[in-house]
Amino acid sequence: MTLSTTNTVPGREIAAILGVARGNTIRTRHVGRDILAGLRTIVGGEVTGYTKLMAESREQALARMVEHAEALGADAVVGLRVTTQMVMQGASEILVYGTAVRLRR
Repeated sequence: MTLSTTNTVPGREIAAILGVARGNTIRTRHVGRDILAGLRTIVGGEVTGYTKLMAESREQALARMVEHAEALGADAVVGLRVTTQMVMQGASEILVYGTAVRLRR
């Protein structure tokens, strides 16, 4: 699966647009991480627990988008975007989406 943040794939022609492919996940914080994050604010620095949580969430949402694109018959997704939003106190959604396309052979 070719993934591109641009609306084209260099050197390839888009043969068909198949629709929007998307994948998401909603994750909540863990009270243990919150305590460590609170302590981190005293001394400063990266909150590695949250960094790891967000990285895992992005990868899961991306994998779900690829699965959706494959179900549409795509061999590429162009115009790839990643967004995040808080859906409730302590829970955030990661959404990955783009245009599923079939490339000319």
